[in-house]
Amino acid sequence: MSCAICHTRRPKRFCPGVRGDICTICCGTEREITVDCPLDCVYLREAHQHEKIEPTDPRKFPNQDIRVTEEFLRDHEPLLLFLARTLLDAALATSGAVDFDVREALDALVRTYRSLQSGVYYETLPANPIAANICRLVQTGIEEFRKQEPERTGMTHTRDADILGLLAFLQRLELDNNNGRKRGRAGYPPRCTRQAKRPSSTGPGPCASVNCTARIYG
Repeated sequence: MSCAICHTRRPKRFCPGVRGDICTICCGTEREITVDCPLDCVYLREAHQHEKIEPTDPRKFPNQDIRVTEEFLRDHEPLLLFLARTLLDAALATSGAVDFDVREALDALVRTYRSLQSGVYYETLPANPIAANICRLVQTGIEEFRKQEPERTGMTHTRDADILGLLAFLQRLELDNNNGRKRGRAGYPPRCTRQAKRPSSTGPGPCASVNCTARIYG
């Protein structure tokens, strides 16, 4: 019997992605590249725990003009966690979604909320139908959050500018944690702590990333 992927080496483990036995080399090289790895695969989870991702240079983050400070994140922690959870749920509810679809969705959402700052609402949707569906689900979640806010707090105080800032921050997190694999589902951390890295005196100002207890699909 030979590996179900390379058809050369002896298989060492069962791969639920190809529904066959594969060798350890193919498991490492084809994981999230040619194989759609199930989220509950023990080898995928182990790989995510040990892989080292090169941090993104904060100067290369998009939307540099959107300032996100540590104080801003602390003040809006409930909304930040809600948006992260909503994005996670939207990705998991969208068949075939991977990290790069989440990236496209975040870019479109930032563009949409930017338009609100000019006083003219223009919804941006990606051409990619998977990313577009994630956008719609997140927007539905935000609308529901705002609808329920007066019932929870007695007033509506979530501003479009707050949502824009937090979406820009989540966009930076995705970029900073994406492992670059085209079928990867490990890049965007949802359950964020408040232990944000302080902005560098030479950097662009916004916090680049936070320590997280898990990644988006973990």
